[in-house]
Amino acid sequence: MSANIPAGFAPLRLTMGLLGVLGPLYGKWSDDHLVLGFRVEERHCNPGNVAHGGMLATFADMLLPFAARLQGPTDMGFLPTVSLTCDYLAPAPLGSWVEGTAGAVKVTRNLMFAQGLATADGEPALRANGIFKISSRGAGQFTFAQLFGER
Repeated sequence: MSANIPAGFAPLRLTMGLLGVLGPLYGKWSDDHLVLGFRVEERHCNPGNVAHGGMLATFADMLLPFAARLQGPTDMGFLPTVSLTCDYLAPAPLGSWVEGTAGAVKVTRNLMFAQGLATADGEPALRANGIFKISSRGAGQFTFAQLFGER
């Protein structure tokens, strides 16, 4: 587990596949929304000792659908990515704490459109927009407590 995680964050309980390699990610519930974060470690970095754009894109690809689903309709099921765009606003240096918030902009019968913003040590670092396919696979409620434990 990474060191120096801010108070209130709990590790994401999903650790299979790519998440097992890149994680852990951490979450906390703040008022009415999810805050997702991670500490930038050497394995997340490019040769410039800042978080690799691919790591930040992967983080956005987790943040947008998790936040939108926890904060909105719970019957969306698995949300495969149709499109993800990322604007890299500033570097996230080795050792920095990256955290993001996101939400759905629009939900149709088949698609969910979401946007989010992530900061590195409080400075805007990443803006992301995504389109996700609403699937019946994995449908049903999942809660913050199932993903991160009790608040």
